Amino acid sequence: MSRQFVTEAVMMAIYGQLLVPNRPVEYIVPYTTILELYELRDSDEPLMNIPDDDQHVKAKIGELIAYFEQPLNQKKIRRCLNVPWAKSPAILLGERAQITVINSVDNASYGETYDPIETELLLTSQRAKIPILTDQVELIHRIIDGGVPVMVYDIDDFEFAMEEETFRRSH
Repeated sequence: MSRQFVTEAVMMAIYGQLLVPNRPVEYIVPYTTILELYELRDSDEPLMNIPDDDQHVKAKIGELIAYFEQPLNQKKIRRCLNVPWAKSPAILLGERAQITVINSVDNASYGETYDPIETELLLTSQRAKIPILTDQVELIHRIIDGGVPVMVYDIDDFEFAMEEETFRRSH
């Protein structure tokens, strides 16, 4: 059985290790985070502090956009866009990684504390009962401080998060 995480599409571009996990993994990605890829690609604001890293990440974002725009993948994504909370069929990202796009809906249930994408991540995590994987330390702190009933992992703990589920299932 594959491990599942709720995350943003941009994480696939920034953190290449997510595409080559040591065992099967499925990333549940809110559709709005795919739309965000276009904004990030076209933005003049740097995503990374080092210019070479920034160029590399923007190139990877472009590759990911192109991959999502391939006819079969585009068709899979469109299938979930007519119904709130519908999921796309799996889109393979490698031998052991896949993305499932979800048409999540920000219902403002977390008010001003979280932006719309953060709210969608939280709601998706709660609905699917799977952890969030993020690189946003301040988001992790707000989730913990706010007592939001979701599990969240820092992307730096990805390997641990992959093993954590194995440990829980075996005991």
